[in-house]
Amino acid sequence: MTTVTPTHTSALSRLGHALSDGTRTRILLALREAPARPSELAQALGVSKQVMSNQLTCLRGCGLVVATPEGRNTWYALADPRLGDALGDLLELVVTVDPTCCSPEGCTCA
Repeated sequence: MTTVTPTHTSALSRLGHALSDGTRTRILLALREAPARPSELAQALGVSKQVMSNQLTCLRGCGLVVATPEGRNTWYALADPRLGDALGDLLELVVTVDPTCCSPEGCTCA
């Protein structure tokens, strides 16, 4: 068993903070598929570029995403590929805990 340190609890708190906002959660889930530019994410999620910029700044501050400049573009990706797996596991857990909240049409969990 791993000894839990303040660093561990801080990291989990940052993840919890990131997931506490629906837009940030949707960004993380979208980045499981592939890296993306902010404008693509904003369009896909139906938010303004300013909202996207603010949320990506938060996710970078939490250490969950990384930005890679490429010419005039910046690509965002999950900071660690294992985060995508963990988010998938959390989604499965939500369905297990409340199977009625998610369907092929989307999730309605409150």
